[in-house]
Amino acid sequence: MSAAADLHHDAVVADTHNDLLMAVTARPPERWAPFFRERWLPQLREGGVDLQVLPVFVDEQYRPEGALRQTLRMIECAHALAEGNADEVRLCTDGAEVDQALAEGRIALVLALESMPGLDASVELLPTLHRLGVRIASIAHWGRTALADGSGEDATGSRLTAAGVAAVREMERLGMIFDVSHLGAAGVEHVLELASRPVVATHSSARALRDHHRNLTDEQIRGVAATGGVVCVNFLAAFLSEDPAEYTADRLVDHIAHVAGVAGIDHVGLGPDFVREVLHDVTPPCCEFSVSGLDVMATVPGLDGPRGLPLLTEALDKHGFAEEEIVKILGDNVLRLFRAELGRPASA
Repeated sequence: MSAAADLHHDAVVADTHNDLLMAVTARPPERWAPFFRERWLPQLREGGVDLQVLPVFVDEQYRPEGALRQTLRMIECAHALAEGNADEVRLCTDGAEVDQALAEGRIALVLALESMPGLDASVELLPTLHRLGVRIASIAHWGRTALADGSGEDATGSRLTAAGVAAVREMERLGMIFDVSHLGAAGVEHVLELASRPVVATHSSARALRDHHRNLTDEQIRGVAATGGVVCVNFLAAFLSEDPAEYTADRLVDHIAHVAGVAGIDHVGLGPDFVREVLHDVTPPCCEFSVSGLDVMATVPGLDGPRGLPLLTEALDKHGFAEEEIVKILGDNVLRLFRAELGRPASA
């Protein structure tokens, strides 16, 4: 085994965005736990993933009428796959549970909401979702919600609505970490003005290297770091470069290095957004899948799923990052944040 492979194996590897719940929930409930064990657990193990954030993303077909039902169904799926694979994974609600799972050799799973279509403006339901185990949340995706505008609506210049402000306050009270990924530029600025606790970007790359509204500007990156939070870099090739010739591990490392240079090495992590296999699973074969003209099926060779994560460690090592820096990027920065903030009420 190479030195980089040894380092990857020994490090805590944290992935803050994998939409695998979409694929698992597409199966009948009795298949949720077995399907996760057959299809996803081997990939996570081969990739060395120790800490996996599971976003709850409600697809367009369920909105608006079925959004809350699908949100609850996906949360139940997460509990079911964890209970059915308790020898391998644990659904964690605070830093102590994450540490215990890691000590036992189990993968720590953390529930997140990617936007909140199931809640609309009903902020009073956040404690309900917190009771069900949700510990991270964003309040918009590409478009407009009752709480804020997503980055696809940047031209509106909209800040958070009154309900959005209330959601930030309630999340801070509960100990749910606010996720700025997908939020519109004015909304990010607003959140950073409001935040009294660390925020996270679970899957956002650097706008300075790829000028796309889904990526974060240097000012936004510095703002997340100033709260004590972490910017976790997205692996999707279309967010790394406009040039397919630059869909490479080196280009991904360029984004990681840029975020580290702007925010500091203690504030960068990994948010791969491995969607290719998920979308193949849930999209009819008759259809092409693109978002706002982007080919979200395009991937960095070797990094289209969790199995490829050791390749990134090799690329980071090749780039010249020190071992202690690589360990921080791979997971220690996210682990530090989760130990301090995950599930911790504001009064604690």
